[in-house]
Amino acid sequence: MKKIVLLTLLNFIFACSSGGDNDEPVNDPTRASLIFPNANSECTEGTNKTSTESTIKFEWNAAANTDNYDLVVKNLRSQQSTNYNTKQTYYELKLTRGIAYSWYVLSNSSKTTSTATSETRKFYNASEGVSSYAPFPAEIVSPKNTENITGTKISLAWKGSDVDNDIFSYTITMDTMNPPMPTNSYNKSNITDSFLNDVPVIPGTTYYWQIQTFDYKGNRSFSEIYEFKVN
Repeated sequence: MKKIVLLTLLNFIFACSSGGDNDEPVNDPTRASLIFPNANSECTEGTNKTSTESTIKFEWNAAANTDNYDLVVKNLRSQQSTNYNTKQTYYELKLTRGIAYSWYVLSNSSKTTSTATSETRKFYNASEGVSSYAPFPAEIVSPKNTENITGTKISLAWKGSDVDNDIFSYTITMDTMNPPMPTNSYNKSNITDSFLNDVPVIPGTTYYWQIQTFDYKGNRSFSEIYEFKVN
């Protein structure tokens, strides 16, 4: 009788210990869908306005399998990014007026280290008495930053955007020095496309390049400086 009880107890313990094999899998967070501010817009909906600052309410839709979010806001003039963590699907932030910003949201879960990244949007925080804004800094598409490429001629590609939809031209500055200097580098101006083909390069050289975007009113912006190496 004692043997039967002991065997029954052991079987019960084994069944309980092996039950973990039937645990449900952990699902990764999904991308948040952004609501406000709108993409490539002039944000005039700020509150608590002063001549220099206003409060912007960032909003997005809830993401599945997510228990907290990181709102990442970048000042496109200073190129400084700041991260704000929240469990809500909104975040109010005081920003300098007349400055272009970009923002995106990371979806996080306490059950996994995996994250999901939303789209990135750009906007201007509206300023008093401003009727025209500089174009947003161009987004470099290729070569990607720190990319290794081959050849003696390459193609450069980027993406431009502007609140006023009045981009006039681009200027490309490419150099072996950082930052690239127009006086001693490859410099191409009055480009109306968002690409440039047959750019001469030398194998074994690291290049740094930057894009200036001009609008019809003479405003301009500078992209980040990217680098690539030619093998």
